[in-house]
Parts: sequence; structure tokens; C-alpha cells
Amino acid sequence: MQPRVDFISLGVRSVAASRAFYVDGLGWPVHRELPGDVVFIQVNHGLVLSLWDVRQMQADAGVTASGAVPCITLSHNLPGTEDVDRVMEEAAAAGAEIIAEPITQPWGGYSGYFADPDGFRWEVAYNPTWAVDDDGAVTV
Repeated sequence: MQPRVDFISLGVRSVAASRAFYVDGLGWPVHRELPGDVVFIQVNHGLVLSLWDVRQMQADAGVTASGAVPCITLSHNLPGTEDVDRVMEEAAAAGAEIIAEPITQPWGGYSGYFADPDGFRWEVAYNPTWAVDDDGAVTV
């Protein structure tokens, strides 16, 4: 198996509310959708974020509902601290709950967290030691 992720699927309570947040609020383009069931958003080269009705996702994956927000963080890395502040402001304007305002971190970076309508945490970060080259490889 190759070390690769092609889809990140989030089980959401309301596909319409999540679509409103990500597409209408943040301005992310829809790649494809089945209204009310799932919205696919291409978020990077070869990577798709799917916003999938949680009941359908749980049935398909054989998962019993726990009601708790899963412990997963999605990260959005940016080239500078000003970019982090701008994206956090955009997320708040789109309806995100700001969980942690951006601060300078002990590891040398700058980051904050917001939650989408289902509580999924997004880290918005600048890491001065992290870069992606033109081929998409991470360099540290």
C-alpha cells in the first residue's frame, strides 16, 4: 500500500449546514455532490474532502454513534502569521467557532483553532520549518 490519502470524509449532522459553511462561507468550490447526501470538495492536488451525512457514513463504515466529536484535527498550513490571522477571520465570518486564537507556539510556529458546524477542529498554522516543494513533497 502506498503512503497516500485521497479522501478525508467527515460525518456531518447536516450536509446543507456544512455546505453553507465550507462552500458559501469559506468559498470552497464543489467538485461534485449528491444533494442532502454528500458534498465533495477538492482541497488539494489529488485530495478530496467529503462532507457526508453522518447516519449514512456510520451505516457504511459499521460505526455506532457516540455523539462525541471525534478527536481529529485537520490542518491548514500557511506561509506566514498574517495569513493565519486572515484565515481565522474568514472562518469566523463564515460561522466557525474560534476554539483558540492564534498564538506563537513553543515549537516556533504560530497557530490557532476553529471548529466547523459539527465541531471538527481545524488548526490554522504557520510553521517556519515546514514547506512543500513544487512536486508536493514535504520538506522540513
